[in-house]
Amino acid sequence: MAKKAGTGLPVSREWCIFASASAGTALTTGHYGATNARRPWRHAKLPPAMPGINLTTSRNMEIGDKAPEILGRNENGQEVRLSDYAGRKLVIYFYPKDMTSGCTSEACNLRDNYAELRKQGYEVVGVSVDDEKSHQKFIAKNELPFSLIADTDKKLVEEFGVWGEKSMYGRKYFGTFRTTFIIGEDGTVERIIGPKQIKVKDHAAQIMAEQ
Repeated sequence: MAKKAGTGLPVSREWCIFASASAGTALTTGHYGATNARRPWRHAKLPPAMPGINLTTSRNMEIGDKAPEILGRNENGQEVRLSDYAGRKLVIYFYPKDMTSGCTSEACNLRDNYAELRKQGYEVVGVSVDDEKSHQKFIAKNELPFSLIADTDKKLVEEFGVWGEKSMYGRKYFGTFRTTFIIGEDGTVERIIGPKQIKVKDHAAQIMAEQ
């Protein structure tokens, strides 16, 4: 995806997805690309729980980019479109895996604050590469009030630039980087909150915080 001039903001602004987060230190590589002075937020230091991450994805969704109309299929196999949420701000949050502790905490925090999020004009959609059956179990177990997209072909994670190679404790593997995109009513990306800034137990407050 082509780089857009003038879209980069300081880390304290642009990685707000999970809200009042502090700026990180630089990484030499990452899922948002190599060193770029215009976008220091793309190199925020990753949390201790995920050391040595190195992403090799080639495309990145940036502030001001138009989100795709077709987002994928949800837990029931129904097609999810951006236009389904016309007139609302859409929170698309990417997470690594159903049933894991961090992803459960994040989903439950959004669940517990879902009414307030909607009151403030937001809708929520989760995305992981788990299949529909896994999503159904995850939703049922945690009583989630929002849909989860089953991105099994990895089309959406690659289009948004959140899929790539990770290295943890010497083991390399590919996976999803926990990232949230807030899409404005005009269908363009307004905010991006990345792995370093995400607070899974306080996610909703970060989304609703003033920027």
